[in-house]
Amino acid sequence: QVQLVESGGGLVQAGGSLRLSCAASGFTFSFYAMGWLRQAPGKEREFVASIDGRGGDIYYAGSSKGRFTISRDNAKNTMYLQMNSLKPEDTGVYYCARARGVLVATASTDFSAWGQGTRVTVSS
Repeated sequence: QVQLVESGGGLVQAGGSLRLSCAASGFTFSFYAMGWLRQAPGKEREFVASIDGRGGDIYYAGSSKGRFTISRDNAKNTMYLQMNSLKPEDTGVYYCARARGVLVATASTDFSAWGQGTRVTVSS
């Protein structure tokens, strides 16, 4: 059974940083690309970033590029999202997601499993 458990969310002031983690279990982690999605209040879930199964290919949404860094540790079955220079518009629930295959994902529709999410609130 696929399990994805996020942690690391919280309240931070604009300009601050947070590091999200996702612990995965129930499948062979390195066989799948992984990613982060987020959902702001009143909005649809959107793509944030993705990393392929080996960790060598990465893709960011435009709003994330230059501020967020996605990474993974296949030995620990864990994925991370380092978020710097946070803005109030980054506020939302962040979801860890497993892609449909090993290649890097580029859209929210490329994922087939999600965690429960971790809330990030950025105050101005």
